[in-house]
Amino acid sequence: MSHQHPATVAALAAFMESSKDLHMEALDRPSAYSWIAVTLQHFTYYKLNKQHKGLVTRYVCHMTGYSPAQTKRLIAQWVRHGRIHVAPYKRTVFATRYTLEDIALLAAVDNAHDRLSGPATKKILEREYQLYHDEAYLRLQHISVGHIYNLRHTDRYRQHSHLFSYTSGPKNTLGQRAKPVPGGKPGYIRVDSVHQGDAPDGTKGVYLINFVDEVTQWELVACVPQISERYVKPMLQTLLAQFPFVVIEFHADNGSEYINRIIVDLLQRLHIHLSKSRPRRHNDNALVETKNGSVIRKHLGYSHIPASCAGLVNDWCQQWLNPYLNYHRPCGFATTTVSAKGKQTKHYDLDDYQTPFDKLQSLDNALQYLQPNVSFASLTPLVYTMSDTSWAEQLQVHKDSMFAVIHQQVNTT
Repeated sequence: MSHQHPATVAALAAFMESSKDLHMEALDRPSAYSWIAVTLQHFTYYKLNKQHKGLVTRYVCHMTGYSPAQTKRLIAQWVRHGRIHVAPYKRTVFATRYTLEDIALLAAVDNAHDRLSGPATKKILEREYQLYHDEAYLRLQHISVGHIYNLRHTDRYRQHSHLFSYTSGPKNTLGQRAKPVPGGKPGYIRVDSVHQGDAPDGTKGVYLINFVDEVTQWELVACVPQISERYVKPMLQTLLAQFPFVVIEFHADNGSEYINRIIVDLLQRLHIHLSKSRPRRHNDNALVETKNGSVIRKHLGYSHIPASCAGLVNDWCQQWLNPYLNYHRPCGFATTTVSAKGKQTKHYDLDDYQTPFDKLQSLDNALQYLQPNVSFASLTPLVYTMSDTSWAEQLQVHKDSMFAVIHQQVNTT
């Protein structure tokens, strides 16, 4: 950097005004420090008043490109010592507690024990010294569990380790592990599959798919011959469109029949959120599990139904079972009370029993939840077509006819 400066402080102020739009930087640190020292000496910085010192400081910042804070530190160094020196770089070196021999010894322990967990390995290192008095473990007996994992990632450890980590397959990140929180709104659907037994020769039976809304207990049941994309995907599209309200969330267990890319893409197109049950939380899907027993098993039992009869069973579900469940079969809706200690108690009073259709109508501002092409006026005729008992009787008659056909087909095969 050039050591030519304006002769006076007044000339310096004029220079700063004329060059305020210019941007300059120092090329290297030693020459910049030398130039700053010469500049401060030229203007006799320590004799200037406060205003002129500020002007010189801004001049140094402008010419070197340094920040005001850095410039002030350098000026303070010059005022104290009469010079500005470049501090040599000193790398911070931490003391090494565990030597290369210790790392090799840790690798030998892991080779012998097939690399146990960190806590188990630490306990072994402690026992080797404290119980078996092996002096080689003097330092390793105090190692922390976290640092065991740190040493396992070092090059020295890899050189002595005989254990290798195999490449893991991609993890299933489809769906969110969470319990649905409807907040009193319909549209949070629970789904589960029920297998209708195997034949004596091992032939698979039909699968019943059960959909239950958490708030209104609106339930739809369908039957497919197999749990595969060919049958499950069109069945989902059909049943999701049959709900009178907008479906917001689709909750299933961790079965691959629902947690797969095909179902995820379908739900994304319908703007439906996918969630799945959490591990060791058996109540996450408890509602639909209860309906499996109280509805599907009660009506269809546990006996084998051939996959070839899936269409017959599905027609019975669509024409008779589903309307009966939603318009003619009362469900219990609990009234929950919380004690002073926070204990929740559920009561099922007589007034709490309603059909899913009545429950849907009783919600505050229920019209806002309906699908665009659905109204309560269009749903009401299904209630008065038959009485509850008449519909149940017809349900049983058609079920008996259905099982007669199933038994005939089973006996002929």
